[in-house]
Amino acid sequence: MLEAEKIKENWDIFLDNINNYISGERKDKLIEFYTKHEDRFILMPASHKNQYHNCFPGGYVDHINRVVEAAIKIDAVWRDMGMVDTYTLEELVFAAINHDLGKFGDENHASYIEQTDQWRRDKLNETYMFNDRLEYMSVPDRGLFLLNNNGISYSKNEFLAIRTHDGLYDEANKSYLMGFTPETKPRTSIVFVLHQADLLAARIEFENEWLPKLLGPKQAAKPANNNFKLNKNANPVIRQKAMKQMTNPALADIMKNL
Repeated sequence: MLEAEKIKENWDIFLDNINNYISGERKDKLIEFYTKHEDRFILMPASHKNQYHNCFPGGYVDHINRVVEAAIKIDAVWRDMGMVDTYTLEELVFAAINHDLGKFGDENHASYIEQTDQWRRDKLNETYMFNDRLEYMSVPDRGLFLLNNNGISYSKNEFLAIRTHDGLYDEANKSYLMGFTPETKPRTSIVFVLHQADLLAARIEFENEWLPKLLGPKQAAKPANNNFKLNKNANPVIRQKAMKQMTNPALADIMKNL
């Protein structure tokens, strides 16, 4: 659960990301759309079951902000490793901000509403349920429709990234991502960078929520650095511990002489 102050802080960061990374007329249209529905967005959960990620008021914006941050950092790794430059930072951040927009629902109906079935709340940990007043659309498709319906333009790269952000967890993405010839493979890595950012964010949210419950708070605490460096000036105790970690006898013999 998030405190009211954190929910408000997250919302400010969310709007700042739009102002700082998106340009032109569509920046103004995004701000207009999101602030128009601020009361809904600011309290949206990221999922409907407690065992999923960020299933609490404010969880949606918290998740989006984490995906944006992760996407920017993962993008830097890909570029450092030699990725061909096929998309802009603005395209990546735009896709990250809007990748889960379909969870909003439509202008009149929220996708997730409070679960009214007490049995499902107790037995299935469903805090929310899907709103059956909405016709079915996948999350990416509904998000793209909402952008289009509000006059917010997007590039082909942004379309592909939003459409495939769930990677191969979504069967519908196989035709986009599982090409076996050069001609049918994705021609931009934005689809992989955004998927990895979303996966990382959801995993961190799961770990923060569930690992202390599953492992206990001590085991789930951030691990200390247990890697030991061997050199002539190493502490003898540390050196001995490091030597015990070596399973290759030949390598151990070499390291003894360092």
